[in-house]
Order: sequence, then C-alpha cells, then structure tokens
Amino acid sequence: MIQKTGFDNKRYIKEQTAAILDRARRFNNKLYLEFGGKLLYDYHAARVLPGYDPNVKMRLIKELKDQANILLCIYAGDIERKKIRADFGITYDSDAMKLIDELRDWGIDILGVVITRFDHQPAATLFKKKLERRSVNVFTHRYTAGYPTDVDRIVSQEGYGANCYIETTKPLVIVTGPGPGSGKMATCLSQLYHDHERGIQSGFAKFETFPIWNLPLQHPVNVAYEAATADIMDKNQIDPFHLEAYGKTAVNYNRDVEIFPVVRRILKKSQESPPFTVLPPIWGSTARGLPL
Repeated sequence: MIQKTGFDNKRYIKEQTAAILDRARRFNNKLYLEFGGKLLYDYHAARVLPGYDPNVKMRLIKELKDQANILLCIYAGDIERKKIRADFGITYDSDAMKLIDELRDWGIDILGVVITRFDHQPAATLFKKKLERRSVNVFTHRYTAGYPTDVDRIVSQEGYGANCYIETTKPLVIVTGPGPGSGKMATCLSQLYHDHERGIQSGFAKFETFPIWNLPLQHPVNVAYEAATADIMDKNQIDPFHLEAYGKTAVNYNRDVEIFPVVRRILKKSQESPPFTVLPPIWGSTARGLPL
C-alpha cells in the first residue's frame, strides 16, 4: 500500500523560508512580519492537515533565526484581566514567559517583549519588572491616539511617534504574541513610522496558517478554521482587495479584510510618494505585503 504525504513539513519550511526572505528583499531588506497563530503545539493545524508537525513554525523560525530579530507582543489588558490560554489553562503572561524559555531551548533568542496599550496597569507593571529581572528587554507602547479613524493623528508624533523606537539589526523582524489582539500589527506599523522618519524604507507583511488563501472558500481546511475561531466570530470570505488588484479569488478572514482599508490609509499617509502597492500572499498563508 502506497502511503501519501498529507502535509510536507520539509517542503513547507523550504518554500516558506524562500518566500519570506524574497519578500524582505523587496523592501530593501527590512521587513516586519506579523506572525499569527501558535508557534508551538499547534494541534488545531495538526488535526486538519494530516502530517502537519505542531512545531513546524518554530522549525521555520529556527531556519530564519540568523536573519531575523524576534519581538514578542502582549496586551497589557490581557495581563490585567488574567486572560487564560484555553488549550493549556495558563494566563497569557505565563504563556509569554513559557514561550521565551521554549525559544531559548530551540536556540533562539528574542530581541525583547513589547507590552502594548500600556498605561501603568499594576499587573502589567509587575510583569514588566519580572521580565527585566530575567534580563529580557522590555518596551512599552501606549494606546495609539486617534486609532483607527484619525489618520493624521495616528501618523504623527502624537500617535505612533509617542512610542519608543525599537532598534533592530536584521533584515527580517518577526513580531509574534500569545493570542489575537496582542498588538502585533500596531507594533509593526509603529516601527514602520519610525523607520520612515529615519529615512529607512521598510515593509510589512502578515503571516497566518489559516485560512489557506488558495483553497476554495468551503474547503474542509478553511471550514475547520471557522470552527476553531467561533469564539471570536471569525468568518472566511473571498478577499475583495485581492480580487480587485489581481482579478483572482483568494480566501481571507473577516478581521483581516476589515482592517485592510485602515492599514492602507495609514501607510498611504506615511509614505512620501506613490504608488502604493499590495503584494500577493506569501506562499501558503494569508500574508499581504504592504510597503512604506
């Protein structure tokens, strides 16, 4: 009996690495990559993709580590509310600590932790001190003034300019965090603003495992994504922006589609000269590339 390969982990790492590095080169070797989903123990993906290694994304990061800085974002409000990661039953701040240790076990060091929408909340302040005692670099970003409608204020010293600038040294900056709403995208956009102020032309892309952009909308894999995210009311849909730009259907999910016009307005405001372009997805993901 011939066994068929369901999900080819080696091919995934090879092709995804090449695609990500190619995307970084398109942006003068400075790309902020919002890295969604679980880095380790992604059993949801393993359930619906036969052969998928639950830790393949960590293996991908290890492949990229010599060319990447890594930032871990966590929302101060999640720390304050003691939000729980459902699969492990631990709080998000404990999960962040655990992830830092696991990255080090894989031989990967993080550049630092960004506590987002920080307003000196007591629990978030204690978490900050705990990280600093472990010699982890900690950066704090406040709520972005004017977000999401007042673009003039967002793209100003009062908005993104009020955040500290995080010095990076590698062509790729992987921005990740525990769960949705951790502030990954805001951190990327803040960095783009500060780079632009320094004359650095950097870019942004978003990487997700699900939904898979080139599978049909009602494919079982994409349906499984909706089932797994029912608690946050994610819905798959045809991406109208990709269809408009390329005349091809691509599957995305509602939160990405909804936020795209906001991101586009922010980046158009930030850049000095058109044209503004949207790049196709990075292989095997819903990533979109947005230049500044």
